[in-house]
Amino acid sequence: MTEHGSYLRSLERSRQSLTREDRPDVFAMADREWDLLDGVFAPPFSATTGVALDVLGLTGDDEPRYRSGGSFLEIGAGTGIIAVSAALAGCARVVAADISKAAVRNTELNAQRHGVGDRLRAVHSDLFAGLDPAERFDTVYWHSNFVLAPRDYRYETEHEAAYIDPGYQAHRRYLAEAPGLLTEGGSALLQFSDRGDLDLLHDMADACGHELVVRDRRRFLEGSGEELEHILFEIRG
Repeated sequence: MTEHGSYLRSLERSRQSLTREDRPDVFAMADREWDLLDGVFAPPFSATTGVALDVLGLTGDDEPRYRSGGSFLEIGAGTGIIAVSAALAGCARVVAADISKAAVRNTELNAQRHGVGDRLRAVHSDLFAGLDPAERFDTVYWHSNFVLAPRDYRYETEHEAAYIDPGYQAHRRYLAEAPGLLTEGGSALLQFSDRGDLDLLHDMADACGHELVVRDRRRFLEGSGEELEHILFEIRG
């Protein structure tokens, strides 16, 4: 698929997910119920959030990708499912960041719903910009907006930022900055997809002096019936 066709399809999915008649206020996932606010990415319409829970070891018997009892930072938290699940799984300090104010509020609601508001802080932030620069984390994780859009595209809504990344500008920043937020022995993780530009991603990592090491990969059917592969990378070097 061409870059042009891929990003336009993703934008259309973004628009449709905001106005679907079956968009719920509350939904079930990972044996729990979650609040969903208007304007926030809707996990019920995509298999990707469930896959993210699996690859992080937050469901079932998969190997955990976080340090129990440690600290966890999620970029692009959305409804907060990943961040809340990390807190429930034993992370003592969790920060959930999102560029969308609605997503920040949504994460706060779900932290309250599941009783982890004492150890989860939701932050309005464009990647790391809104964080305390002195904070360090055992795990930094981003399930990225892996669809490449033209560099000059400007988001029409905050919701579109969950789907596409113009010129991979956000990816470049994440690759450059995420390792600097780690504690000693910590892990900077990036969940990507074969629908993204893997060659460009590796080139950008090289330019930042880093290596992308595959920690996990899963193939699954998206809601549209399209088969995807998601890849969990660790940023090293």
